[in-house]
Formats: sequence, C-alpha cells, structure tokens
Amino acid sequence: MAMMARTIRNSASRRTMMMSRPIFGLRSMSSWWKNVEPAPKDPILGVTEAFLADPSPDKVNVGVGAYRDDNGKPVVLDCVREAERRIAGTSFMEYLPMGGSVKMVEETLKLAYGDNSEFIKDKRIAAVQSLSGTGACRLFADFQTRFNPGSQIYIPVPTWSNHHNIWRDAQVPQKTYHYYHPETKGLDFKGLMDDVKNAPEGSFFLLHACAHNPTGVDPTEEQWREISQLFKAKNHFAFFDMAYQGFASGDPARDAKSIRIFLEDGHHIGISQSYAKNMGLYGQRVGCLSVLCENEKQAVTVKSQLQQLARPMYSNPPLHGAQIVSTILGDPELKSLWLKEVKIMADRIIGMRTTLRESLEKLGSPLSWEHVTKQIGMFCYSGLTPEQVDRLTSEYHIYMTRNGRISMAGVTTGNVGYLANAIHEVTKSS
Repeated sequence: MAMMARTIRNSASRRTMMMSRPIFGLRSMSSWWKNVEPAPKDPILGVTEAFLADPSPDKVNVGVGAYRDDNGKPVVLDCVREAERRIAGTSFMEYLPMGGSVKMVEETLKLAYGDNSEFIKDKRIAAVQSLSGTGACRLFADFQTRFNPGSQIYIPVPTWSNHHNIWRDAQVPQKTYHYYHPETKGLDFKGLMDDVKNAPEGSFFLLHACAHNPTGVDPTEEQWREISQLFKAKNHFAFFDMAYQGFASGDPARDAKSIRIFLEDGHHIGISQSYAKNMGLYGQRVGCLSVLCENEKQAVTVKSQLQQLARPMYSNPPLHGAQIVSTILGDPELKSLWLKEVKIMADRIIGMRTTLRESLEKLGSPLSWEHVTKQIGMFCYSGLTPEQVDRLTSEYHIYMTRNGRISMAGVTTGNVGYLANAIHEVTKSS
C-alpha cells in the first residue's frame, strides 16, 4: 500500500510539473509556417476568378485557355463520348505501369513522328505517358538537370508563363531568346536567329511546335528550315512543346511540320504532347513525353530513367484519359470522326479571327488589325497595352490577361461585335 501511495504521488507530481512547464512542442509547431506568405495569383487563372466575381450581365471572358462553342459553352467531342461508351464495359481499374498506357503512347508517337516513321519502327524513341503537356515538360526538365547538370534552357520571349515555373522548379538555369516583334506583331526572325547563333554550342532550346502561346505567331515553313539548319550547325537540342496539334490549322500533319523538318535534318529532339485542347480532355491530364535517341538500346535506357523520375513524383499516370485517347486513335472510324471534329474547332477559331478583324475595320479603326488573321491557334496577341486592358475590364467588363492576349475560343458571334466596339473605343487615341 505504501508503495502504491508513493507511485500515485509521483505520478501526480509529474503531471503537475508537465502542466506548469511551458509546452515548447506546441509553441514550435505554431511557428513552423510563420514565414510562409501568400503565393502570387496565377496571371491566367486570376482572370477567370475576377470574371466569375463580376455580376455584370455584359461580361465577356476572353482569358480562358479552353475551347468553347459559339454559345460560349464547353464541348465534349462526339468521338470522346463514343470512346467512353465503349470503355464503360471494361471495368478496368488497375494501376498503369510507370510509363503509362503502351497503346496510348504508340498512337501518340504516330501523330508526332508520322504513321510510317522509321524512328518508331527502329524503336529509337523513349516515350512515357505524362500528366498532360505540363507534366511532360516537367519530366524533361528534371531529366535535363539530372543528366546534363549545369545546362541551361533558352525560352522564347514571350512564352506560356508556366514554362518559366517548370524549368525554375527543376533547377535548370534559364535564358531567353527573341521571338515576338511588338511593332510588326509578328515574328522577330532576325532576333531569333541571332540568339540561336550566339548561344553556346550544344544549348537546349524550348520551341513551340505550332500555335505559339501566347502570340499565335509561328515561323513559316521556310523559316523553320533555316532554324533547323542553324540548330544543326550549332549542335543545339530542340525540345518541342506541342499543345495544339490539329487545333491550330485543323490538320495534325500540317501542325507537326516543324517537328518533321527537324527530323528530316537528323536532329535528336524531345517532344511534349497534350490532348487537352485537341480532344477537349482538359481535366483528364493526358500527355506524352518522347525523346529521340541514337538507337534502341539508348532509348530503353532513357525510358528507364524517365520512369524513375516519374516514380517519386506521381508513381504512375491516370488511366481513364489514356483509354479514351487509345480508343479513338486506335479505331479508324473514331479517328476519322476526331479529325473532322478537331477541324470544326480550328475552323471556328479561324472564322472568329476574320470576323473580329472585319468588325474593327468597319468601325473605322485607324490601326492595322491584319495580325489578328495572320496569327494562328487559340490565342491572339492583340497589341493592347496593360492600360487598355484595364479599361476594357473596368468600363466594358471584358476580361483577358494584361499582356493583351485574347483567347479566341471566348469570342462568339454573339459577343464579337461588343468586343470589337470596346477594343475600338480604348484604342482610338493610339
């Protein structure tokens, strides 16, 4: 009994000491994140947030980077609906391999390299399924920094803002090269070629395969040939981001022309592909990263390393979107339907460009709007200043990024007149 009493007293004493003692663990935990500050808003996603918060019935969103029909509504392609109907009976929910769906990757490579590509036949391409185009870029950036430590990436000015984030977080030093000419609202071909020529031999360059984001300005076929020859002379590595194949012109082969030119000239290249825009699979995050190698043995080695990079990031890619893509591209009837539907989307964008330009010209605008129809793809680099964009938002409830990038997918027959009039009003004094 005496021993039990002592034990009780000691336990009580310890509890008293613990209660009277400062709880240092809790204090330190409360300070773990005290230095974390709010992240800056994404310049593109922030536009949508502001648009949704605006109660005006006249509001127009031409900042969204997703296709809309002529009623401003999201679209699910008929080929996608049919593919999902076929998939529904499979009930397959197992993990994909780290490299993703073999069938999806095979069909995707045909789109980029060609149906009868010798590189595919010779198994010289290391390729893995990725988390859309963003994931493909990030995987390559990590691959670059791991196996070419100290190398840099040359990125065009301007480019999709997330490109800088991707290579920065992969700890790859960045440099830029001239691309857009503000005065002509076209390609700064001389500046581009000078930068390519002056870059150290064996440099990495990020190239937009087609429908350059955000400018909509692409080199001509002849210019691509000159770029390719200079890359060859300098032994540069070209990494193509191809987010809009088929969506730009309506013809996937035409939109891959830049890549085919580089392949013809004997380059070993890397490619990021995405099905967000051209199949409307935005939320499915379906993409592919491929690297052309010297031979089959090297391709096997490179693929193994790409899979190793993916393993601690996300282990393996999602299944459903890959099933949709492989079902569509692997069936001649569904693929034919997809080609028709992607051309319809591209043609609507091209038609809205023509209507917007004609509407501005009919209003008597003193400015040239020729660049609106010369540019291609989802985005139009309008030439509007940040101040003019602010006026469009505050006075007309029209939302776009402050660099003047217009998403042509947000332009419809119902709002194009209103948009043209607002642009005319804010640019009259220019």
